[in-house]
Amino acid sequence: MSGTATWGLVVETTVGTGQRKHTEAQVVAHVTGSRAEALEELERRARTYQPWHPTSPKRRRLLRVDDGFLLVVDGAYQSFGTRFTVAELLADSDAPAAPDPGPEEVREPAPAVPAPGPAPAPQDPPPPAEPDAVGELDEDGVPVRPSWLGRPDL
Repeated sequence: MSGTATWGLVVETTVGTGQRKHTEAQVVAHVTGSRAEALEELERRARTYQPWHPTSPKRRRLLRVDDGFLLVVDGAYQSFGTRFTVAELLADSDAPAAPDPGPEEVREPAPAVPAPGPAPAPQDPPPPAEPDAVGELDEDGVPVRPSWLGRPDL
């Protein structure tokens, strides 16, 4: 597969120890572009990845596989694996909404016609500001107390 697509970068890592040891998967990023570009980003992340286990690593090996990379870290008593996979994103239930279609595809709904009824009563306009109500001005001519302060109609 070539061309531009959206690729998920998946990390599957060993968590826990002993009988509670298991693998958990997480999509850590998306890359839009070619598969080769996605693999480059995945390799960069695999080379710098620091797994939780083992706490005292003795040996670290990064291996290339068909769809990504496998990191094997040997500890004092056990080995822990982390798989890095690139996979094409085909569906996402939590993806952002698609952009609205262009104007030629939009069908406007018919405007709603209001039901006949009594017209709303007009509201009284606010009282005009009195010219002498400006009050005290500062040295730039700006009122110290704004004219709207204390108006009940706001």
